[in-house]
Parts: sequence; structure tokens; C-alpha cells
Amino acid sequence: MAPTANLNQILSTFPAIPKLFGEGKLRPDATPPHLIRNKVDEGQNQPLKPTRRLALGLGSIGLFANSNVAVSLAEDNGFWLNGFIPIPRASNMINNVKTGTRSFLKMNVYIADIGTKSRAFRLKKYAFDLLALGDLIGKDAWNYVRKYLRLKSTFMYFDFDKVISAAAPDDKPPLLDLANRLFDSVEKLEDAVKKQDLPQTELLYSNTTVILQEVMTKMA
Repeated sequence: MAPTANLNQILSTFPAIPKLFGEGKLRPDATPPHLIRNKVDEGQNQPLKPTRRLALGLGSIGLFANSNVAVSLAEDNGFWLNGFIPIPRASNMINNVKTGTRSFLKMNVYIADIGTKSRAFRLKKYAFDLLALGDLIGKDAWNYVRKYLRLKSTFMYFDFDKVISAAAPDDKPPLLDLANRLFDSVEKLEDAVKKQDLPQTELLYSNTTVILQEVMTKMA
């Protein structure tokens, strides 16, 4: 009964079609009333034929009628964001000691809370993605390399922070050391890419790949 009620509500919102001609007057080219009545009677006696257009129309009505249910489910799954993008903060000592932050961090990036295990998996995946970044170095793609490096490293930064916070006390120091070595190297690499210094970029990227491989092994 709910779909029928929704259908009636939708149809009731359509505005009435205004009359273009005076009531009781026929246009010169109008069809005689008795012929129109015969066609209507014939249409009423014929069953409704399923067509592609009819199926799409009914599907659209059902989609819009139940859109409020879809929005409700989206708001309850933890991945739907209402309002401004929150600015995450790291609670562990993974910042640059001198600056108190990391130069590669991108602001206004929403990072959903996907749980510790999923964050560890994403750390491994993004480390693998950055290992493939070397194919673009020296190919006149400096802007893309820097944007890609900053985006992936931003996610890794906050994922590392959550993974470290959830780790056992004995596991935290090695994870902190690994994270700081990685982000120290990424900061230097990002600066070299920004300056478009090819020899320095190649050297620093080579050093960074060693740490990225270590991250993949640790998060396996």
C-alpha cells in the first residue's frame, strides 16, 4: 500500500492543464466527439501493454517515492556527511618537530572512520600506489605528481595516527618510528617536486620507496 500512496501523492502534485479554448467550442480541425468516445472506449477495453517506456516511468516514480528511505539509510551508515568537513587532528607524535605539522597535508579532505583494520589495509594500498608514482617522475607531470603525493600521504598520515592509537603499548614505538621516517622523507620529496628539481626528486623518491615497502610489509 505504501508505493500506491506515494504514487497518488506524486500525481496529485502535477498542476492541472489549463484550457486553451472556450468551453463548448471546438477547433476547426478537432475530431468529432463520437469518434473520440469510440477511441476512448477501445482504449479502455485493451489491456495495458508493458513497454520499455512504461517500465522506466514506473521505476522513476518508485525511485523518487522512496528517495527519503535511501537518504535515511545513508545518514545511518557512518559515511554520510552533513555540514562542514571536519578538520582531523593527530593525537600521536608524528608531526615535524620544528614546524609542529606536516607540509604535505591537504586541508578540506574528508576521511571517513572505517575502523582500524580497514585503515591498516588502506595504508598498505596507498603505499603500493605511491610505489607506482615513480613512472611519472621526469615526464613533465610535476603538478600531478605533487597533488597525488600530497593526497595519498594525507590519508596515510591520519590512518597511521589511528593505527598507532589502537596498537598495543609495545607496538606503538616501532609504528611511531616508521611513520616519522616515512613522513620526514615525504616532506623532503614533496619540496623537491615543488621546486621541480629532478636529480633531487629521483634521489629522495628512491629513499622513500624503501620505507613504503616497509610499510606494506608491516601492514600485511
